[in-house]
Amino acid sequence: MQIEQTNEIKEKGMLKPTLDVVFQVLFGEVGSEEFTKDFLEKILKRKITQLDLSKNPILRREKINDKMGILDMIARINNDENVHIEMQCAKQDEIKDRILYYWSRVYSRDIKKGDEYGNLEKTISILIVDFETEELQDLEYHTVWKIIEDKYRKTILTDKLEIRIINLTKIQELAKEEEELLDWLFFLINPKCERVEEKMKKSKPLKNAYNKLSEMSNDEQMEQIAWWRYKAILEENTARNNGYKKGQEDTKEQIATEMIKLKIDIETISKVTGLSKETISKLKGK
Repeated sequence: MQIEQTNEIKEKGMLKPTLDVVFQVLFGEVGSEEFTKDFLEKILKRKITQLDLSKNPILRREKINDKMGILDMIARINNDENVHIEMQCAKQDEIKDRILYYWSRVYSRDIKKGDEYGNLEKTISILIVDFETEELQDLEYHTVWKIIEDKYRKTILTDKLEIRIINLTKIQELAKEEEELLDWLFFLINPKCERVEEKMKKSKPLKNAYNKLSEMSNDEQMEQIAWWRYKAILEENTARNNGYKKGQEDTKEQIATEMIKLKIDIETISKVTGLSKETISKLKGK
C-alpha cells in the first residue's frame, strides 16, 4: 500500500479506531468481550454481568479468500438487552434520523408475527461521532435521550428506548478529568497519546484493546479494507458536496470491482462501499 494511503488510515503506525470498519473489528469480534465489556460499562455506568458478541458476523479471516462480513456492531448484555453501536467519523446531515432508524431495526428484528409486543427487549443505540453537530453544539460530550412526557418532563414513557450520543470533538478540553470513559475516548482518538499510555499501566482491558489494535494494524488485509472504506467515505462525501451522484456511484463500483478480484464476499463489499448486494452481484457477473 502506498505511503500516502497509509497515512490516511493510520496514526503513528496504528489503524485509526474512529474509522468504522476498524472500530467494528476491534470491539465487535468474538474474543473482544473483556475490553468491550469494560468500554460499555464505562458508557452505561453500570455493571454488565454477561456480554454476547456472537450476533455480529465473523468480521475477518486469516486468509484473503475466506468469507468476511462487516456490519454495525451489536452486543447483547445481561441476556435481556441489545446494544447497537455506530461509529461515524464523516459528517452526516441526517445523523439523528439514521440513529433512530438503526435503533428501530435492532428493537424490532427478533419479533415475529403472532409474538407478544411485551417480549420486545430494551435496545440502546450508542452513536459515537467525530464531528460537530449543530443541534447538539451546546450540550455535553455524552448525552442520553429517552421519550419523556413534554409538559412536566418527569415521566419517561418506556425504558426500552435509549439513545446515547458521544461527541469526540468535545473531549480535548477535558484532558485533565479523571472520568474512566474519557480514557477509552482518548484511545479512540489517539491510541498512542500520553494519557492512554499511562492508563494502560493500570487497566488490563485498555491494554488488551491496544494490543489487538496493534495486531490489526500489522494485518495487510485489514489495512486494505480500511483503505477501501476510507476511500469510499471520501468519495461519497465529495460527490454529495458536489451534488454529483453519478461520480459517487462510479467510484463505489471501482472499489467493489477491486474487492471482487480479491474474492472478498458480497456482504463486506456492500458494507464498505454502500452498494446494494444486487449491484455487486451484477458486477461479479461481468
